[in-house]
Amino acid sequence: MIRQTPPARSRASHSLEAVLTETIGLLDEAGESALTFRALAARLGGGVGSIYWYVQSKDELLDRAADHVLASVLDDTERFVGRSDPIDALRDLGVALYAAAVDRPWLANYFMRDTGMQPNSLRLYERIGQQVLRLHLTPRQSFHAASAVVGFVVGVAADMGQEPPAEVISGAVSRDEYMHGVVNQWRALDPAEHPFLHTIVDEFEHHRDIDQFRAGLDLLLDGLRLQAERGDGSGRSADR
Repeated sequence: MIRQTPPARSRASHSLEAVLTETIGLLDEAGESALTFRALAARLGGGVGSIYWYVQSKDELLDRAADHVLASVLDDTERFVGRSDPIDALRDLGVALYAAAVDRPWLANYFMRDTGMQPNSLRLYERIGQQVLRLHLTPRQSFHAASAVVGFVVGVAADMGQEPPAEVISGAVSRDEYMHGVVNQWRALDPAEHPFLHTIVDEFEHHRDIDQFRAGLDLLLDGLRLQAERGDGSGRSADR
């Protein structure tokens, strides 16, 4: 019986940089559901097989794409590392990460999912952690602090970056019209049962997502500063 030799793996005609750049472009334009190796190959102008020179699966491609985005965040945030106040540095780092993630709903799902394959994610976590170290907290407090900052930023970005309702996407109503309808529903609720909603409804109607994010981040960082100023019993205090 003659054994058939398996077909040779076709050599890639493009670079990993090109694969990841086109992957991110496709994700940004059409979302995760649109990312297939066939669609990516069409953008690259090559065959599907050539993509397998670089990644073995769609999950690996998404992990690497997320990490590729975070490389630019690392570059953009290098200037914050030397800030005299670590809380200010953490605020700037958080805002930069939020800006990268809020318009990319897919990014939050793949942030630090595989740190062996995502060195930039790990470097960014380390950068945030090194600012936390300057607060001279205990190891447990430091772990919780860095995790809280990252979790808040990525979580809010994922929430704010959700796709608009179907009627807004279709153009049946504008975003402002949709929000006005939600606000009117809230105003129609019984104030005795929903006093909080009636208190904040005007703020909600006219709020900006970035302002809401910054306010929440400031609340978190104010609490972190208070914890650092109380000290951990070691006689060290936070850098100011």
